[in-house]
Amino acid sequence: MQSDYRSDRCDIVEDFYVPALAASTSYDRAVGYFTASVLSVLGQGLDEFAARGGRMRIVASPQLRHEDVEQIRGGYALRTVLEKAALRDLQEACEDPRAASGLGKLGLMVADGLLDLKLAYVAAAGRIGMYHEKIGIFRDERDLVAFKGSANETLPGLVGNFESIEVFRSWHIEDGQRALRIRRDFDDLWSDRTPLLRVIPFSAAMKSLTEEYAQRTGGQAHLEPLPIDGTTLVLPRADTEGMLVIPGELDVRGYQKEAVQSWFENGFRGILRMATGTGKTLTALSAAAQLSKVLRRKQAQAALLTVVVVPFQHLVDQWSTDIERFGMTPIRAYESTDSWYGKAASLLDALALGTSRGGVLVTTNATFSGDPFQSTLRRHRGHFLLIADEVHNLGAKRLRDRLPDSATYRLGLSATPERWFDDRGTAALQDYFGEVVFEMGIGDAIRAGALCRYIYTPVVVELDVEETELYGEVTEKIAKLLAIQEFTEDGDDDSPLGMLLRKRANILGHARAKLPALREQMMKRQGDWFQLLYCAEGQHPLAEGNYEDPHEPSQLQQAVRLAGEDLRMTSATYTSETPREKRRELLRRFGSGDDLQVLLSMRCLDEGVDVPAARTAYLLASSSNPRQFIQRRGRVLRPARGKEYADIVDFIVIPPEQTSELHRETERRLVARELTRVTEFARLAENEADTLDILRPLRLRFGLLDT
Repeated sequence: MQSDYRSDRCDIVEDFYVPALAASTSYDRAVGYFTASVLSVLGQGLDEFAARGGRMRIVASPQLRHEDVEQIRGGYALRTVLEKAALRDLQEACEDPRAASGLGKLGLMVADGLLDLKLAYVAAAGRIGMYHEKIGIFRDERDLVAFKGSANETLPGLVGNFESIEVFRSWHIEDGQRALRIRRDFDDLWSDRTPLLRVIPFSAAMKSLTEEYAQRTGGQAHLEPLPIDGTTLVLPRADTEGMLVIPGELDVRGYQKEAVQSWFENGFRGILRMATGTGKTLTALSAAAQLSKVLRRKQAQAALLTVVVVPFQHLVDQWSTDIERFGMTPIRAYESTDSWYGKAASLLDALALGTSRGGVLVTTNATFSGDPFQSTLRRHRGHFLLIADEVHNLGAKRLRDRLPDSATYRLGLSATPERWFDDRGTAALQDYFGEVVFEMGIGDAIRAGALCRYIYTPVVVELDVEETELYGEVTEKIAKLLAIQEFTEDGDDDSPLGMLLRKRANILGHARAKLPALREQMMKRQGDWFQLLYCAEGQHPLAEGNYEDPHEPSQLQQAVRLAGEDLRMTSATYTSETPREKRRELLRRFGSGDDLQVLLSMRCLDEGVDVPAARTAYLLASSSNPRQFIQRRGRVLRPARGKEYADIVDFIVIPPEQTSELHRETERRLVARELTRVTEFARLAENEADTLDILRPLRLRFGLLDT
């Protein structure tokens, strides 16, 4: 082994790396950049190294782009940004099939516990910088070889560029001290003991990516070697700056293509009524990508601003992740105006000057309706696409009045675009977005394999006398408002009608007989995992009205006690008070099936939250509003590995046997509303006939055989 290697005198890969790996039991490397492509250069040397049980430790620094820096400045978690940038580096390298094969080998080593990788960055004096040192150590049972020099662990670094490295051998007197010093430097770096630097784990973050490439390239035939003639390898990349592009690996389903085509034929306006779980997000982004292509064909310099409006902050993050798959980094507009306003203004300036092909803003309903966002939109004069997720929400008066006329292209998404008890809001949505141009219901989705089949179990419970009386009183007030058509002015939740409807739904949702019935159902499934439990919001309406003990535990508190203390099932709550980071962790734990058996929620697991692992759903609170119960059914019908059927347990509320004739018609309408939901659930269930037989006595008792 020589004391130095230089591109004009030798082949650094063949003369140094491969022989060193062949003689080593461990390899430590700290380097400015590390991509999977280096594995295709090392080739058989690495294969033999791994086969002997050789272990590797890598410290690297991702390449931070302008948008990464902006995200850090905007308050995004530093670790998340660094991990995303490092994963992007690996994925881009894998556009070359030899690099993809290398990442597959990396995945096998990670799986076998032979490789660990960490990310390093400069953290000093309030600045973030890239770690750019390049050292390495090969070891066997007795000796070590340390080296340092200009070569990165990249294809150009090892093959295409003119590079040199200095080598220090522990068995040489003149090299020994320097070799040991480099080893100590690496050990300090690995243990995060180096001043000015921070080092964080990365192996877990890249696990799914490496597993994917290990599976994808495992049976791959031998690939041609990389060129070693001194030319830098240039990986082909499409110039998609500012344009959404459908990713090559995305399998767009036939019905999604049909939905996009229908939207095109309707003049780039319309609403897609698509069941939860059928891929509304990917369909909408495919439509946006195709629109960009159409505009570019008509006008070479055409630029498209795309604005996505969603109900909640977690949906901003979900959409942003999918948008990145389509080749763009969106601006996330929520929370503090300072975190997004400047970036949005810069984007609009670039569009106006023609220096950008387009951009994407993703925002919440609340931010969208605010003056800062509205003033931003008014600055734009070019092509403008507005995508509204869960579009029914924008029919509320405070939101529909903020819909911009400047959006030439408009796309609404919802499983249930009609607004409940709000004909004016529904009409306003259709006037703005256009009619429903494509429908994909739950039945169609089940038949297409986009959603799984399910078993439906209705459980009948009775209101007590006090609950029945209060239900009757609230219903009479609702009838008076409906009689004077007050609801047509505003069907929002905070309107008089909206508040009464919510109170009546809470009476049914909080019915005290549900908890004993829930215990019986959960005991039957005590050993099962992946269970969701939807509880009613707030307190029992009787407790709120001081009819009884105002300190009565909420239904959620009682259900938590039942699952965790009484039945000894590992459980956790998922509510609006749960911090976003904890929510993500809860969903991860629930999906893994390792230590969280039951997830109890109030409303938060409705619109947009992906929990495909869920097998069982207990609907303690399910209003007669179709939007809510359709959303909740959709949550548990998403397909997952090993999941053949979903199990839906629905608690049906009826009045007690002995009630006064005064409220007879009110009680009949109560049961009719409940049976409307049951009929909808039952008609697509695997056990439809059994379900309808169970409810036949109720239909007879209340004269509802035709319901």
